[in-house]
Amino acid sequence: MSRHVAIVTDSTAYLPRQTRERHAITTVPLTVVIGDRALEEGTEVSAKALAEALQKKRSVTTSRPSPEIFAEAYREAAEAGAKGIVSLHLSAEISGTYDAAVLAAKDAPVPVRVVDTRMVGMALGLCALAAAQVTEAGGSLDEAVAAAEKRAAGTSAYFYVDTLDYLRRGGRIGAAQALLGSALAVKPLLELDGGRIELREKVRTASKAIARLEEIAVERAGSGAVDIAVHHLSAPERADALADRLRERVPGIAELHVSEVGAVIGAHTGPGLLAVVVSPR
Repeated sequence: MSRHVAIVTDSTAYLPRQTRERHAITTVPLTVVIGDRALEEGTEVSAKALAEALQKKRSVTTSRPSPEIFAEAYREAAEAGAKGIVSLHLSAEISGTYDAAVLAAKDAPVPVRVVDTRMVGMALGLCALAAAQVTEAGGSLDEAVAAAEKRAAGTSAYFYVDTLDYLRRGGRIGAAQALLGSALAVKPLLELDGGRIELREKVRTASKAIARLEEIAVERAGSGAVDIAVHHLSAPERADALADRLRERVPGIAELHVSEVGAVIGAHTGPGLLAVVVSPR
């Protein structure tokens, strides 16, 4: 069924395939380059393969989709009957994906509103879902954008990594911060702040860091209706245990998603990542 307003996002939203299909959300893939092989996230490279490459210290980089790929997605949406498109993407502070979408939107056959959500992972995915739900109810292009922006403004993302080295290599966090963490042998807790990855707290051990991550999520969730996502890379038991504790401690959980991140985010965080997205409804 065609939709008068189409929703486009990118592969770092990490929406389950069934959810994308049910809400007719188009996903444009980012690229992961392992050695000399360029692979599309979500279809050509798995999180497991990415983690193995990182553990073997192979060269791993990421790149944005080209404007041409976005142009094709917009063209297909228009041909399917869309009169407008909302294109929602990960933070422009950490990727050029938003810029590529803006370039493609200039020549699109229908109006395209490109939104820098300043989010990533399910924090981005929930913004795309909010926009899709508005269009399903017959909402306008502006109303869909407003819903996504409102969801983004209320959403928080916190994460634990075993080491800051991967973020330093990819230029996603300052070398001085990474060096400080290594020198003090601390375990970093990070957050998305204004679309940037910032060091929130330094904790002495992994177990204390994960306990603190849980506390921050519970405090942020409050007692109202809230959606929560727990992400990980090569740490499924750790993620499931955290999700179980959050189910017990957060009374207003509407939906709780547990998933492994894809190769793009994994390339910059490394194995052992544990993240929590908190999004009040």
